[in-house]
Amino acid sequence: MLPFDTQNRTRFVFGERSVDRLGELAVGFRPRSVLVVSDAGIVDAGHFGVAIDVLKQSGLTVDSFHDFGENPTSAMVDAGVAKAAEAKPDLLIGLGGGSSLDCCKGINFVYSCGGTIHDYHGVGKATTDLLPMIAVPTTSGTGSEAQSFALISDAVTHTKMPCGDPRAACRVAVLDPLLTITQPQRVTALTGIDAISHAIETYVTKRRNPMSVMYSRRAFGFLATGFSKVLSQPTDVEARSQMQLGACFAGMAIETSMLGAAHATANPLTAHHDITHGQAVGMMLPAVIRMNGAVHGDWYAELMREVDPGVTAAEAPERLASMVIGWMREAGLATSFEELSIPSSGIDTFVQDAMKQWTGTFNPVPLDENRVSELYRDVA
Repeated sequence: MLPFDTQNRTRFVFGERSVDRLGELAVGFRPRSVLVVSDAGIVDAGHFGVAIDVLKQSGLTVDSFHDFGENPTSAMVDAGVAKAAEAKPDLLIGLGGGSSLDCCKGINFVYSCGGTIHDYHGVGKATTDLLPMIAVPTTSGTGSEAQSFALISDAVTHTKMPCGDPRAACRVAVLDPLLTITQPQRVTALTGIDAISHAIETYVTKRRNPMSVMYSRRAFGFLATGFSKVLSQPTDVEARSQMQLGACFAGMAIETSMLGAAHATANPLTAHHDITHGQAVGMMLPAVIRMNGAVHGDWYAELMREVDPGVTAAEAPERLASMVIGWMREAGLATSFEELSIPSSGIDTFVQDAMKQWTGTFNPVPLDENRVSELYRDVA
């Protein structure tokens, strides 16, 4: 068994209407001022107003920042830091999907430690303690609430910069499945596929370990059970709970196991063609499963036994790849370059970019240009 060194730094508060406890949880940090980082869609859905009311009823001074979008950039983080300089918070709350949580973490790095977000690209670059942060996820996707990483894109090159440090971990994560019901169907689909990809990729990395395997397997069980239900029955709270916990557990697996080739090959598609991350990673995942499965079919069989106890190592990779393709089609997402009008002429560029991605270094089958090119040609 591979060794691991991890500390669960986040308190998890799960349950229907647990957002009502946000004020109580915030007061525990004795803040003079609170900054809530929340995207515009969460404001429109009404969740921001509920959170603000709960915080103010607890006697807290609250300010907010909303000027960012999907795939937060270094420029958006800079704008948030400028807002924080005005508000002078001593507690941050990220409310929304992965973009809100990552942007909040990015602001925390720069506001607490100075410089720019580029200074924190990598692991362990924080120069001092960060402000305490509470995460309130409203989607079931990135699992950012359970990770000490923020994923920020360079505003000019669009290169994704993972910025990780143990001090960036959220102090509290409030998991209220009722907050996820208002997601548009497409957001439910894209975030759900992202969470599924995390559960699958973390299970087979070079850094897999007894703790990550436990979280990955349970995450996959929850997500595989809940995904189709939340697409067909959006108000099914039990299914929403399965998705939320599945995404969170997969995030906990990422913390010690990291990701793999599906993320490494998806990021160039987002950078060059503005393909949504969930769409890109879900499209690349079946080809990666088949490649890895040629060597590690037994691992995929272990994972698949969460939902199919009788699956064998020989059949597991193809069965799992087919399941992912089925979920993508069920969600109305593309499974090929052709469907997204991505020209095959760009594959050489994608390959060069994918080879620079940090996540690819954790893939159990070592990546080279030929293998990465084959992955792209499998979906072209």
